[in-house]
Amino acid sequence: MAFDFLMIPAAWLGVFWLQFDLSPISAGLPDYALHLLPVIIVIQGIAFQIFGLHRYLWRFVSTPELVRVVQAVVVGSLACALCVSFLSGMDFAGMNSVSYTSFAIFGLLLVILLSGPRVLRRWFNDRRLSKAGTKRVLIVGAGRGGATLVGMMLRDPSRRYHPVGIVDDDPDKAGRNVGGIPILGHCGAIPGITAQTTVHAIVIAVPSMTASRMRRIVELCERSGVPMRITTPHLKELTTGRASLGELRPVVLEDLLEREPRYFDWPEIRGELTGRSIVVTGAGGSIGSELCHQIAELEPSRLILLDNSEFNLYRMDQSLRKTYPTLAFSIVLADICDAAAVGRIFERYRPEAVFHAAAYKHVPMLEDQMREALRVNVLGTKTMADVATKYGAGLFVLLSSDKAVNPTNVMGATKRLAETVCHAAATSSTRFITVRFGNVLESTGSVVPLFRSQIAHGGPVTVTAPEMQRYFMTISEACHLIMASTTLGKGGEIFVFDMGEPIPITYLADRMIHLSGKVPGKDVGVEFIGLRPGEKFSEELFRPSEEPCPTRHGKIFRADGQVEQFRLEEKLARLREACDVFDEPAMRRILFEIVPEYYRAPSAEEVPRIATASP
Repeated sequence: MAFDFLMIPAAWLGVFWLQFDLSPISAGLPDYALHLLPVIIVIQGIAFQIFGLHRYLWRFVSTPELVRVVQAVVVGSLACALCVSFLSGMDFAGMNSVSYTSFAIFGLLLVILLSGPRVLRRWFNDRRLSKAGTKRVLIVGAGRGGATLVGMMLRDPSRRYHPVGIVDDDPDKAGRNVGGIPILGHCGAIPGITAQTTVHAIVIAVPSMTASRMRRIVELCERSGVPMRITTPHLKELTTGRASLGELRPVVLEDLLEREPRYFDWPEIRGELTGRSIVVTGAGGSIGSELCHQIAELEPSRLILLDNSEFNLYRMDQSLRKTYPTLAFSIVLADICDAAAVGRIFERYRPEAVFHAAAYKHVPMLEDQMREALRVNVLGTKTMADVATKYGAGLFVLLSSDKAVNPTNVMGATKRLAETVCHAAATSSTRFITVRFGNVLESTGSVVPLFRSQIAHGGPVTVTAPEMQRYFMTISEACHLIMASTTLGKGGEIFVFDMGEPIPITYLADRMIHLSGKVPGKDVGVEFIGLRPGEKFSEELFRPSEEPCPTRHGKIFRADGQVEQFRLEEKLARLREACDVFDEPAMRRILFEIVPEYYRAPSAEEVPRIATASP
């Protein structure tokens, strides 16, 4: 501010120096020039204050700041000219001798004197940083996370990152600075800011950022062309000082789908599970393995991992021994359809809670594997439910799927039947709870690992159809909600998780390509391949006969409705007999009887036959 005010008399006196052919000012400086100087300083200084020139740090100056300099000088020069014109009408101290050309020269000189040092300061700063190999970063978020990140960057002795500015959507923060770093505008200005100044990375430092806002920020970063988009791993750690700059990581797909954080009643969940013997079926699978890790945090008396995959159990054994060295757990290689094996597990360990995650889930594959789908997803669930009831387990949680709602495929119909089995068993002393949710990211056989592999090989990324969409949530969030559901049910309930808005698969593919540093349609193509066997364009979470009712947990709803159980035991016995003799027509007929809403879309080969057979 002091420098800016000193430049006013320098520019004003410079006008007369130029007018007198660069001769020493003392030789012939008009009296009116000195008389006007205080007026010029006051008026031009007020213009500086109005346009806030002192609020911008010189080492971060860019085009917007230089524009403000020009605006302040133009407004101040015009105000000075008007004031002098008024005084000259009064013939005050010969001021009628001052021409308007003098004010034009004054404005030009003042712009040069104010802008030159700012540009030079910025140039020296950029050169010093470039020599040090420092990455210039733009920070998103001027809150606590952003302020902490700025401090860490400025204190970092290696100077790997240097903040050049901050953007924030809070209008009250505009024009201010955080730790000496200016807030350059709202998030929508990211492309413009990166076009006017060199930015190597954009760091997102907003702990409470929602998925929709994260997607907007990522899209703005993509438009800006900045090659690196990094965010902090867990901003709660950043704000408590436990994170470091070395932990900054790329934005990943989970960041774009994560929703607002919900804090569950962990004391209540601990009261439900801590100190108890718990068995998890399908313990080596995607959800089962994460569920085991989260249950291990609750310190059960014993955790029993049941799976029919030797490799998956070996991997879980190594992981739990390393992460939870004091955890009492047992590895059991068994088939949930083997009643004798399951009975021996319950007789030996007497589990008090069962999390039944074991199931076949690959929709197109199961269309041609009806017997295995029915044997594992239905009869295996029936075996587990019967044994849990026989040995007095207090809790049984079935993990179901959104594909069980109005199913058009074998997988969905078998999961719907598994829900019916658990609902029928709820009359026992065991609390049977069903949790229903959509796709989880990174699960085995899901679309995300497939897309990642296709992108790594240069594409194309295969998408079913432009209108295809699915519900998604992270595995971690799904497992949190599964455990929270245990505190809500008294037995017989179906709980449905809030999955947010369905995500178009084309959006998923485009974002994954962008996050890999490539451009969709240019570096990696997207190819539409049509519906696969058993697929449909969108999934549902509630049946038409079910009414969603809120619970005390904001992301968990109860599906109130009637479940058909007419002669279920008899039909399950017939189904078991059909599976034993591989009678697939009988299997399909019984499945239709128990799950009347099951509808299998006809294949292209079957359509002509159906049309011919129709009356």
